[in-house]
This record gives sequence, C-alpha cells and structure tokens, in this order.
Amino acid sequence: MNQTLDAVSEHYGPPGLIGRLKAALAGFGPEDQLLQPEQLAGLDQFHTRGLAATRELAALAGIGVETVVLDVGSGIGGPARFLAATFGCKVTGVDLSQPFVDGARYLTQRTGQIDRVTFEVGSALELPLPDSSFDVALLQHVAMNIQDRAGLYHEIHRVLHKGGTFATYDIVLRSGDPHYPVPWATSPATSFLLPAEATSDAIKAAGFEPVVIQDNTEAAKVWAEEVRASDAPPMPHLGVVMGSGFPELTGNLARNLLEDRIGVLTAVFRVEGKGDTP
Repeated sequence: MNQTLDAVSEHYGPPGLIGRLKAALAGFGPEDQLLQPEQLAGLDQFHTRGLAATRELAALAGIGVETVVLDVGSGIGGPARFLAATFGCKVTGVDLSQPFVDGARYLTQRTGQIDRVTFEVGSALELPLPDSSFDVALLQHVAMNIQDRAGLYHEIHRVLHKGGTFATYDIVLRSGDPHYPVPWATSPATSFLLPAEATSDAIKAAGFEPVVIQDNTEAAKVWAEEVRASDAPPMPHLGVVMGSGFPELTGNLARNLLEDRIGVLTAVFRVEGKGDTP
C-alpha cells in the first residue's frame, strides 16, 4: 500500500477491537446466544443516519432475495448483515482494515449468518474479486477517503454484472473546509471530499448512467441536531469501535453538517449500455 492507504488503514485499525466487541455485547447474553442484526445497529452502521440510511439505499437499489451484493468498504459488517437478514440475499464485504474484517466476521458468527455473509480484506481500488460477479454494489461513507475516484468507480464497474446497479451514500463537500477530526479522518491528509456534482460526474465517467440522485443533507442535519441534543447514546454504540475520541469525531461531523461545510449524497447508477437494472 502507499502512504495514504497505510494512513487510512491505520485510522480504521483500532487495537483490541474483538475484546471490546465481546465486552459491549455481554449484556445481550452468553457468546453462544444468537443476536439479531438490528440489535447491533447502534454499533455497526458506520455512517450518518445509521440503519435508516442503509434501509433507504437498499430500497433504491432494488435488492431482493436473488441479488448478489457487494459492500465496498464494509467496516464491521452492519449493512451486509442487515441486507442478508432483511432480503435473504448473499453479501460479500470488502474492507481495507484487517481489524474491521476480523470484527465483521466475529459479529457475523454472533448473528448466525456466515452462510450468507462473507468478508475479505482488500482495497476498493483493487477489489480481490472477479469481473462481472455482482448484481449490486453499495458504497456508504467510503469515497471521502479515496483520492483516485476514477479508479474507485471503474473498479466497482468492473465487478458488476451487465445491468448491474451501483448505489452510493456518501459525504460531499459543500462550502468551506471541514472541522477535523471527523470519523473518516483526523486531518485533511486522508480526506478527499468532492462536491456532489463532481462526484456524480466521476461516476458517470466510469461508465454508469444515473437512475436516482438525491441530496439528503437536510435529513442528515436533522440527525445531527439529534446527536447534539442527546446524552451519551445507549450501549452498544460506535464509540466501541471508534475509541475514546468518539464524542469529538461525531461532534465535528454534526457541526460540519449544520454549518453547511459538508452534505450527503444518495445516488443510484446503472452500468451504462448493458441492459436493465435487475
């Protein structure tokens, strides 16, 4: 990996993650007691608006029981487990962070989903997957860590079937420089935000045609106001994954949204010229 990828991987490589996950889940019962994916939603949905955003993106992408799904930048696997449980589909997650992949596999064992949900370590710029192997690819709060947007979107295009669907839910730049640190970066050195229009243009240039493009910034602002107004969230929550800096990271995320420094783009694209969306 290059220095930037190394820095991003380190940012998402918290030591002792499995131990913290086990301690956080102890209140749900013994290790052999199966958990429901929704029980983990406060912990494993690593993006603004959490599970609600994943549910909305899945609906826009048209995911069903026969859909073969790729979750690019899958984190500790919350969206992948939710999709498999909700729709009965098979999901593969790929993430740059070995600790995150280890955590995702552990939590997937706890939910009894290892037959439908798998995880691999890999870069979104070099997915360890064959060509034309997925119906849908999801990207949630990942692109802001990737400077090579052309490479990212071309790689996602490569692994999609004819008629495949790419659904993205990501942070975009609006006005002014963001306050750091934020959940995806401690400084601008590993933060590569683009405006919404530039993001859409880069996706289209990779061979996709737009199906849905939505500005979800206002919904994210409502969420941000709720974050600001709330006391410490109930356990388990993202602080288990993000560590002691969790309040500052989420506080700056909320501040950036409310000051219109950043926004949220939801968009669905189709593989251009290769048939209808499944």
